[in-house]
Amino acid sequence: MIKKYTQYNDEELLKLLRGKKPEADNAFTEIYKRYAQRVKAYCSVTLNDEDMAADIFQETFIRFYNKAREKKIDVLNVPGLLITTARNLCLNAKRNKKNTVPVDELTGYLEAETNSYEKSELWGLVTMALDLMDEKYKEVFILRELDNFSIKEIAEITGETVACAKSRVFRAHMKLMEILEPYLTDLEESKKN
Repeated sequence: MIKKYTQYNDEELLKLLRGKKPEADNAFTEIYKRYAQRVKAYCSVTLNDEDMAADIFQETFIRFYNKAREKKIDVLNVPGLLITTARNLCLNAKRNKKNTVPVDELTGYLEAETNSYEKSELWGLVTMALDLMDEKYKEVFILRELDNFSIKEIAEITGETVACAKSRVFRAHMKLMEILEPYLTDLEESKKN
């Protein structure tokens, strides 16, 4: 009889992951399916370098798997742990990297079903604006708007208080609007003409 791992919650999958193979591998595969896109998008937006983001993405899941198998993690918030691991690896990579590369291939991760020119252009502007933001605001914006973490989860991931996380998310939105205002005004004007 084949088990349906999609029916297990994260806590149950972690318990299975600590068990014997192949059940552990199947549990890991299910966790990967659930959170890979989220972690990949976070790494891509944070690093602005697709090759480095792919390396960090892979390293995040390798570390998670190894720690889970060694029973070194006891956590119920699997996506929070994965993003925290990716965040730390991204911060280390940024610290070790001398030059940053502007974001140009993020659009595919951020677009929904439609590929309209306006939507593509708008996402291009958003990624450009994120590139111009201070890292502390960029990070919380990505966590909140792209990864859909709650303010409390963002506070846990960044090691800040809930009030600080809430303030940074608000300031990130304000900074984004400040950067985008001239472009959005031009976009609105072009639609009227």
